[in-house]
Amino acid sequence: MNSRSNAARTLPDRASSVLQRPGPRQISEEPSVVPAAPAADATPVVDPLTVVIVVPSLHAGAADAGAVALARILKRAGHRAIVVSRGGRIESEVAAAGGEFIRLDVSNWNPVMMLVNAAALIRLVRRVDGDLIHAHGRSAAWSAYLAARVTGVPFLTTWYKGFREQNVFKRIYNSVMARGERVIAVSDQIAELISERHRIPLERICVVPASIDVARFDPAAVTEDRVEAVRRSWGVKRDTRLILVVGRMLRRKGHHVVIKAVRRLKDLGLKDFVCVFAGEDQGRSSYTGELWDLVLATDTADVIRLAGTVDDLPAVYAAATVVVSGAVQPEGLQRAILEAQSMERPVVVSDLGASPEVVLAPPAVSEDRMTGLRIPAGDDAALAGALVRLFAAPDAERQAIGARGRLWVATQFNPASVAEQILGLYAAVAAGRPRH
Repeated sequence: MNSRSNAARTLPDRASSVLQRPGPRQISEEPSVVPAAPAADATPVVDPLTVVIVVPSLHAGAADAGAVALARILKRAGHRAIVVSRGGRIESEVAAAGGEFIRLDVSNWNPVMMLVNAAALIRLVRRVDGDLIHAHGRSAAWSAYLAARVTGVPFLTTWYKGFREQNVFKRIYNSVMARGERVIAVSDQIAELISERHRIPLERICVVPASIDVARFDPAAVTEDRVEAVRRSWGVKRDTRLILVVGRMLRRKGHHVVIKAVRRLKDLGLKDFVCVFAGEDQGRSSYTGELWDLVLATDTADVIRLAGTVDDLPAVYAAATVVVSGAVQPEGLQRAILEAQSMERPVVVSDLGASPEVVLAPPAVSEDRMTGLRIPAGDDAALAGALVRLFAAPDAERQAIGARGRLWVATQFNPASVAEQILGLYAAVAAGRPRH
């Protein structure tokens, strides 16, 4: 059986085995203990690299957190990480991770601004003698791609989700993410999508998951006072069951599906529960307004809270009874779902919200190995049924599900193995470029 902890997932034969498999990959047996967290520092490399990481913003998205994680990996291995972004509320974490932050609005979709940003990146890469350019996000990737072509520096991209392709123009816009010398997918699901849509050679696709800080997301490290503070801020009593949805207020996240499921729970006569949406609204669409209209139309305002951005994420997860993703587009690997499992919380995900290697769910695994439940995307009735099942389960059963979730995340998504894969990939790509 395959195991992320002992498989070199950046090698071409690994990509081939993933993309040609007709069904979900097999899940490795659970180890008996949670491995110790990796050491904070790694032995510096003899020949350090300078990597320019280009990401649209630094708020709370998967790409944002991924850029910070890359800076941390590079610094600990003795490399230099330069993060170029418009910035955001987690930009201070770049410096804390050992990276250098350069403000540039690479989130701008205007073609003229993309060219202006490309020129700025060309100057930067030449000034710092960059070895690699790693793009996260399409607008940033176009500028980075042009800079890479001019400077001759290898170009890499990371896909965190499946992009919508409503028309030929959107397909062209998305295609830059498939133009990397190596294209990194955060899950098998996303790797398959890339291969199907863009027909790029398998040896260019590398599956490297996100890593989770299980020391930070540890229920034993969260005090009851912190949990109570979170519940009070939402007006939720201690004995009230809490359904938690973590993520930005975007249509693809499926908040509307969760609202409809909540209405079904009320119709079933379920009481003493609240559903909280914890995530930022960037104000780029009317979706949040539509959600409020749906809340009013379904008469669920008494049990739904829109909490906005939250600071103490571990305490937020600890306050939850169950964590949900109702995604209606391929999400590949949602960091929130991994963090929730690390916090020993049962999860319910749509089949587009998390791939089989993220959440262990029947029928892929037996009931005594499950870390959560999987439902068809967009099926609010199935979501309501899954929530009823978890609510009705004895506390000991929910605790066992949560404990297995933490064990799974700690062994399969630990920072040490992810760092090893990323550094190996960087070394392989940089090896073909003459050093100055």
